[in-house]
Amino acid sequence: MTILPTLVKGMRDYSSLRVYRRNYILSTIQSLYALYGFEPLETPALENRTTLTGKYGEEGEQLIFNILKSGNFLEEIASEMRFENYKKIKPLISDKGLRYDLTVPLIRYISANHRQMLFPYRRYQMQPVWRADRPQRGRYREFLQCDADIIGSTSLCCEAEILKLIYEVLSALQIRNFCIKINHRGVLSAIADAEEQSEKEKIFCIIVDKLEKIGLEKVTAALQKEGFSERTIAFLSSFVNFKGDNGQLLAQMNAAIGHTDKGSKAIAELTQIMENAHCLGLPEAVCLVAPTLARGLAYYTGLVIEAAVAHTPIGSLGGGGRYDHLGDFFGTTGLFGVGFSFGIDRLYDIMEEQHLFGSVVNYTTEVLLANLEKKAEPQLLNILNQLRSNGFKTEIYPNPVKIHKQLSYANKKNIPFVIMIGQTERSTNSYALKAMQTGVQNSYSWPELCDVLSKALAVK
Repeated sequence: MTILPTLVKGMRDYSSLRVYRRNYILSTIQSLYALYGFEPLETPALENRTTLTGKYGEEGEQLIFNILKSGNFLEEIASEMRFENYKKIKPLISDKGLRYDLTVPLIRYISANHRQMLFPYRRYQMQPVWRADRPQRGRYREFLQCDADIIGSTSLCCEAEILKLIYEVLSALQIRNFCIKINHRGVLSAIADAEEQSEKEKIFCIIVDKLEKIGLEKVTAALQKEGFSERTIAFLSSFVNFKGDNGQLLAQMNAAIGHTDKGSKAIAELTQIMENAHCLGLPEAVCLVAPTLARGLAYYTGLVIEAAVAHTPIGSLGGGGRYDHLGDFFGTTGLFGVGFSFGIDRLYDIMEEQHLFGSVVNYTTEVLLANLEKKAEPQLLNILNQLRSNGFKTEIYPNPVKIHKQLSYANKKNIPFVIMIGQTERSTNSYALKAMQTGVQNSYSWPELCDVLSKALAVK
């Protein structure tokens, strides 16, 4: 039977061109993470189910890819199976899952190794994550995240550093029209507390997080379904209608919730964070207070952040915030953390949309050694070895075909130079070098050839 070469929905292959471009994004981010003192970490793709569950909220947990237990797992549990509730079946047949994000594995790692670690711990991590989401543009089932987190400090200077780092990355990638939205979970807690419903705060935040996607009317309906009072919903609606610059927004928020402990603390922290970030050089116009920004993950406790570009359907470029209690799940207290995660696939999409890949090198081979006749191949292989020994990324065309075909191959692969050695070159001990971009061809001695290539490729 012939197998159709199809992909699983939400998954993608990456051509050489896409890999070159993704690597450009990754190297840009990695260099800035290192500039800020972050150290690399990698964790396994598979985590225990107990590690993953209970951290992301009910909706998040539905998106975890669960891995079936090995062997005949049904034999021992057949009598316990009740198919009317799949949530009860999952732990019986699955004890592992693909990682949902990079933050929970980070805290699991620190909890296991904190006695040997130095704090505050600044780590960056660039690895794929998986979510059983409905695929659409900008939303995939497998995607690469680039996280930077500071663990072990409650200082608001950490939040300011994260905000400036986000700005540095997006500026280095030359992305236009971006903004960094911020809010504080304490603001949403104060709204949910209007009717002493703080125990439902996580549900409230998950629903409010959908405001931009589904609108106030549907959010209102969802809140009513969960039993939130009309007073709380009206309170939220007033926040949606707040307008003005950051100072004016903070003033309106202070008037609404500044009399509450949670509200006053949240507004004071937001104010201090922005002051610190501006001292670091973050332009005031880039960072915007968003009174109803929630971020859907259940573990946030303070500042929440979202980077976005105006007038695009791609969605947010990343998110993050303060989380102070994740370590408690693993029996380790004091793992106060704040961080941010870039979604590489969305960065790629927005850069493609804004035509920002023009200067990205999209080739590996620098020199193609043309193969003009079979009997010359031993000499060509010797030259090939010498070129590589001199540091030039070189390949030989394997078959002695017409030169037009070999030049076409070099052109399609974006190889900048082709070396040709025909009878004339062999008789004069020279090398014909063709620059593919200009079409200019000249003959050189070996030392001249190496010098020309070195200078030309040094400025690529």
